[in-house]
Amino acid sequence: MSEFLPADDRLILALDVPNALAGLDLVEKLGDSVSFYKIGLGMLTGGGLALANELKQEMGKRIFLDMKFFDIGATVEKAVRGIAQYDLDFLTVHGDPYVVKAAKEGAAGKDLKILAVTILTSLDRADLDGALIREGAIADLVTERAGRAFAAGADGVIASPREAEMIRALPEAEGKLIVTPGVRPAGAALGDQKRVETPASALQAGADHLVVGRPIWQAEDPRAAAQAILHEIAGI
Repeated sequence: MSEFLPADDRLILALDVPNALAGLDLVEKLGDSVSFYKIGLGMLTGGGLALANELKQEMGKRIFLDMKFFDIGATVEKAVRGIAQYDLDFLTVHGDPYVVKAAKEGAAGKDLKILAVTILTSLDRADLDGALIREGAIADLVTERAGRAFAAGADGVIASPREAEMIRALPEAEGKLIVTPGVRPAGAALGDQKRVETPASALQAGADHLVVGRPIWQAEDPRAAAQAILHEIAGI
């Protein structure tokens, strides 16, 4: 049996389960193997905000609220100001500069980090064409959007592991966070992700945090699956 490793904040577990009860059950199974959790839109109507508050305030976990806010500036600012009262750790908004600026204004005075979404990791060039997004390689578009988001005040960006190295090389990226979904351990099913890498390669490319969901919570033994990733990234 492999040596037990304590939680590593670089690993963020995506709680993409139906409701808060299922989320709490999974957190209990994972125990001290995971210290950082992502709660997204899929659980919003299933008690997601209440769960985020309970995990943060009562269990001492770090929380990434993945809301991907995208609206007019005034609305984004008000929404972020409301979320900031929960004293959570990360919040996502779309990476358009005016959205990022509004979000930073809403988070003023709080420790909440605003992370800008560049291009969703489930999308490829054909998807962008269908959405009338201008031509260009995805890696180039992601890097350009990341630079603009940083310039607008973003604390970090969400990007696939395949773009992390290019983003890390940007002068604007100094001191900023790169959080990478689309991370799959070797041999894991890709699901709806199209731009993926392994946990180790994502960190080596410049990522600060890895978001992993189904490869852990769909595993027969979620704690063992989390431990396997912890062993893979140990020492990196």
